[in-house]
Amino acid sequence: MSRNEALFERAQKTIPGGVNSPVRAFRSVGGTPRFIERAQGPYFWDADGKQYIDYIGSWGPMILGHVHPEVLEAVQRVLANGFSFGAPTESEIEIAEEICKLVPSIEQVRMVSSGTEATMSALRLARGFTKRDRIIKFEGCYHGHADSLLVKAGSGLLTFGNPTSAGVPADIAKHTTVLEYNNVEQLNEAFAAFGAEIASIIVEPVAGNMNLVKATPEFLQALRERCDEYGSVLIFDEVMCGFRVALGGAQQVYGITADLTCLGKVIGGGMPAAAFGGRRDIMAHLAPLGGVYQAGTLSGNPIAVAAGLKTLQLIQAPGFYDTLTKQTRRLADGLSSVAKDAKVPFSADAIGGMFGLYFAERVPASFAEVTQGDTKRFNAFFHEMLDAGVYFAPSAYEAGFVSIAHDDAVVDATLDAARGAFARLAA
Repeated sequence: MSRNEALFERAQKTIPGGVNSPVRAFRSVGGTPRFIERAQGPYFWDADGKQYIDYIGSWGPMILGHVHPEVLEAVQRVLANGFSFGAPTESEIEIAEEICKLVPSIEQVRMVSSGTEATMSALRLARGFTKRDRIIKFEGCYHGHADSLLVKAGSGLLTFGNPTSAGVPADIAKHTTVLEYNNVEQLNEAFAAFGAEIASIIVEPVAGNMNLVKATPEFLQALRERCDEYGSVLIFDEVMCGFRVALGGAQQVYGITADLTCLGKVIGGGMPAAAFGGRRDIMAHLAPLGGVYQAGTLSGNPIAVAAGLKTLQLIQAPGFYDTLTKQTRRLADGLSSVAKDAKVPFSADAIGGMFGLYFAERVPASFAEVTQGDTKRFNAFFHEMLDAGVYFAPSAYEAGFVSIAHDDAVVDATLDAARGAFARLAA
């Protein structure tokens, strides 16, 4: 028995499913999860000592690569002063100022500890600001595990949503309407039917949890227009794509301004940190100024802030995003070319430091199109690449991530491994 297998067997005795986040369990791809012991740059090593090229990057935060020396130094510098205070620090002001500078739509920001906490709090704030209950989300977009967000589409366009998780009351789910991503017609119909009830739209402008699916400019513009028309709050969930697709996030890419923005991943530099922020008049409704309550013992934790602030400073280096985008596109285009040579139906897409792999002839534009891909072939490809020392996301419904440490040699090694994998899939 390998050490990974032994650890997984041991973990299942005290941890549900043996993991602390479901996708880590390899349930959708089969096999034994890899227990990671250390990481450096674009690589990590499992409990059996095997090295992998890492394309999950802790699901997005490690944009600089693992254990970047300047981030490590920043964390070590604050460690000696204490782990947590439960009181304000100057570094909280510094990271807030940096976020507001980089994302102009954010006039004020509140630090929290997770992406789920950020989206949950932003929605509560939107409801408190508008004094309305209904929210709109889109099929395939994941905004964390708050009750009102674990909802799938109802049986018809204007029906209530249905819970996707046990333990979510129908009375909560009924306030969530789920529409098709990139479908402007459905959006307009929903607002025509109950626009005056809608507190907020929440959307991933670049979705990463149904694989990588990019919003169309027309779709995002329609969201902005309907919110302006009906007085609803437009929330961009940029927990994943914020500082990943561009320095100013998806709002910079698309030129669309959100009322509230949720951030995470990169702003913690690998530590537990997230934030939500936006228009000053909306943020003024948060306690202690207003009646919308939100609090957190570890919000603005000095260690997490140190890692995040240094990361935000380093990604502003000249040419950083040009290089990151070029390498990510080189990976996506290279995989597409290798698959084409092997005559395996496949497509790939990329934006900034995010990419998507699809065992389908074309890049999908909605969750329904994503589900038409060949998941059995993806699972086989995943294990072929894992055996070759390349760690992609263990699910056909997750985006991948490239760091600035993924240089030409790393991408070339990935493509070399993919040639063998695709050839075996075609056999």
